[in-house]
Amino acid sequence: MNKKREKIVFKKEVLAILIILFCNYLQAQTAMVNVQSRHLKSLNGKWNVLLDPGNIGGWKKFWIEPKPQKKTDFFEYSFNGAPELNVPGDFNSQLCELTFYEGAVWYKKVFTVSQKKDSRQFLHFGAVNYMADVYLNEEKLGSHEGGFTPFQFEITDKIKEGANTLIVKVDNHRLENGIPGYGYDWLNYGGITRDVNIIETRNTYIDDYSIQLKKGSLNNVLGWIQLNGEKSEQKIKVKIPELNIVYKTRTDDKGFAKVEFSSHFKLWSPESPKLYKVIVESETDSIVDEIGFRSIETKGSEVLLNKKPIFIKAVNIHEENPLKKSRAYSLEDARLLLNSAKELGCNLVRLAHYPHNENMIKEAEKMGLMIWNELPIYQHIQFSDSLVPKKMETMLKEMIRRDKNRCGVVIWSLSNETYSTTPNRNKALIDLTGKCKAIDSTRLVTHVINTQGYNNNSFNVTDTLYNYSDLIAINEYIGWYIPWQGKPSEVKWKIDFPNKPVFISEFGGESLYGNKNVPTDEAAYWSEEYQEQIYKDQIEMFNTIPNLIGVCPWLLYDYRSLGRMHPVYQKGYNRKGLISDGGEKKKAWYIMNEYYKGK
Repeated sequence: MNKKREKIVFKKEVLAILIILFCNYLQAQTAMVNVQSRHLKSLNGKWNVLLDPGNIGGWKKFWIEPKPQKKTDFFEYSFNGAPELNVPGDFNSQLCELTFYEGAVWYKKVFTVSQKKDSRQFLHFGAVNYMADVYLNEEKLGSHEGGFTPFQFEITDKIKEGANTLIVKVDNHRLENGIPGYGYDWLNYGGITRDVNIIETRNTYIDDYSIQLKKGSLNNVLGWIQLNGEKSEQKIKVKIPELNIVYKTRTDDKGFAKVEFSSHFKLWSPESPKLYKVIVESETDSIVDEIGFRSIETKGSEVLLNKKPIFIKAVNIHEENPLKKSRAYSLEDARLLLNSAKELGCNLVRLAHYPHNENMIKEAEKMGLMIWNELPIYQHIQFSDSLVPKKMETMLKEMIRRDKNRCGVVIWSLSNETYSTTPNRNKALIDLTGKCKAIDSTRLVTHVINTQGYNNNSFNVTDTLYNYSDLIAINEYIGWYIPWQGKPSEVKWKIDFPNKPVFISEFGGESLYGNKNVPTDEAAYWSEEYQEQIYKDQIEMFNTIPNLIGVCPWLLYDYRSLGRMHPVYQKGYNRKGLISDGGEKKKAWYIMNEYYKGK
């Protein structure tokens, strides 16, 4: 009897392993880097869509083209005659009935691609929010979870001559064990929100590379090259023509080569955002990038950029074009947001609360704006769920992989406003911090906390995660959510980490632009003057903060949020912007601009 039971248990274990292996096989692949430098066929444009509010497309098999066989056959779905949506783009802003929709939408695109000898084809998505199930020619390629990072599938053996049919199920409904989870303060824009491309490569291609300065150095590059394909051992060259650099090396039997060389670089900085043309060549592939070189580190209570102390003049930005009332994705969108940050006087943008699109990253770097890159580990994450740590690690790796060669990225922010009372929170985020530093030790790493005490006009700042952070990053809304308990100029601070730099990562309050003939000293009326006074008081308080190395108001533009539904003053918008959703500067904008001019 015991042997029979053992056999049953063994069979169950084998079955479980097979299920796991099958599921992993159907997961999306990690995306190759620097897609814009590859041989691309864009699938952007009009896609047919089917709305699926009842989530019936799975059992009705929307990915299979309905083909009646008899006169009595009929189907209750069809992409023929279905509405069209633009890709990239969120679906919420394109159809009025989807404004606040959270659920499934099925996308269809027919494309042609030629099969070529000695080449490979990949289907690459810049991002899909939140869950994506991808089908090609009625076969499932796989799935991807996470709305803000790229993924791909190799389709070399899946495509056919002539027409190919691509179906993508997009589902942005919230998951309890999702990242983010149920609750967050921005509109949950769903859809295929970033570029979709077919990438053609050689049989063995340059999959990934890291070319950045060694930690703490101003002239020594320490990096690597990784090939993908059967011809793993190849000669490699790294060229920087402007500096007459031709570095030669060779990959090993796993396609990996270490890169190490020195030069006298003109260092990247906000005042001089120098980028070099860098060419990486193998025997079978070459790729071109624009890369800058700089160092970022902390020394005691200071942040050093290129070995010099810097005061961080920042602003928070959501990935939303306020004028279009839609998810931002284009170069035009990036320039609107980033030019506004530059006009305010910023030298850093905190891209909240998730990795923004590559246009934002690259354009900020070109404009001399340092970048704070953040994971959507926001507030009520279910850290005790066994799947959550793996999801966090996957998103971390996808974010770093995409942006590690962007010297403008100086901070990896791994969480925002999480709570120490949440089960397994400390262990999960401490482990994640270790993994982040193991992947990339050259940048600052931080967690943002908002649980500091404020009593008798004194702050008590403490959290276990600060032990593992390079910055003490604090979100505080004194003057808005919490009234002042004394004069701003007399605030006291007890910080358990006296030798670390302190950064105010969020502060502010709400106002409705142009709201006149209302009491200006009462929060309930959302007056510009009330918001303006919050900023004046905050700036006065900044002078009391020990080791302060920067501030970051919340936020640049008013933005859409389901939790902000006051029928007169909010109307579905978080009104904490320094600029309205119509592009008008509020009175607080001028206060912040003057402060940054003085710094």
